[in-house]
Amino acid sequence: MISRNSPCWCGSKKKWKHCHYPNESIPSFVTLSSKYLKQYQIRLKNEKELIGIRKACKLASSILEKLCAMADIGITTKALDLYARELHKEAKAIPAPLGYGSPPFPCSICTSLNSVICHGIPNDIPLQDGDILNIDVTSIVDGFYGDCSAMVCIGSVSRDKQLVVDTSYEALMNSIAFLQPGRFLSEIGNSIEATAKRRGCSVVYQFVGHGIGIQFHEPPQIPHYANDIKIPLAPGMVFTIEPMINAGAAEGVIDPIDRWTARTVDGSPSAQWEHTILITESGHEILTKIKFA
Repeated sequence: MISRNSPCWCGSKKKWKHCHYPNESIPSFVTLSSKYLKQYQIRLKNEKELIGIRKACKLASSILEKLCAMADIGITTKALDLYARELHKEAKAIPAPLGYGSPPFPCSICTSLNSVICHGIPNDIPLQDGDILNIDVTSIVDGFYGDCSAMVCIGSVSRDKQLVVDTSYEALMNSIAFLQPGRFLSEIGNSIEATAKRRGCSVVYQFVGHGIGIQFHEPPQIPHYANDIKIPLAPGMVFTIEPMINAGAAEGVIDPIDRWTARTVDGSPSAQWEHTILITESGHEILTKIKFA
């Protein structure tokens, strides 16, 4: 539960005891949910919805673990995609990327290799020693969504590739650590950019995290770069944080042919890790826990 020393629910950054306490109590979920939907178009999830979202996140995490364990020298990303499709079918679930968007995404997962920032399309090219691979899994279970991604280093990788892999993970976990009601959404991006700059890397600004749960992409957008979005975090918010970190320039370019694959403009390595996060009454919960990260 929120204590008197917690940040005030109003987003003032003062402690509750120095702000609205005791004259104004914490708004009820119904009141807060109505306010967030009207003011920010953010749907706070209730307990019934969270049961479904947790199931979807658990499945996505489990599938991601199995795909990462399979990824190795000589394995194709197409083989990973077919395995992901099989695992979803066994679970009576749906891979959210398949058929999503315009043009419709052709595969069940995204596989982004080396200089690919995100939305890489699985293919028949075998993985090689020195590759870094992001595998991104989003599962739909009974109409609810869970989303996560992780990096896999194939064999021995170069120093700059290892740097972006480590920096992206550190940036993600640093940005999650302090999350609780009353903190501002902007603090996520501010933390990520500070981590990236400290390690000599850049943050991709063209792609963001997002609300999730009832739909694949919902408000709010979660920028991974420094910003001043003063939306206070509130219990029931569910969103992804997925920092894309480059060793070189921050900019990415989208493949003009497939209209999905985003690559670094200078060919430098890129890495990304992703979790789905729930804001709770007392802090936060990582819904997409994976054993190796």
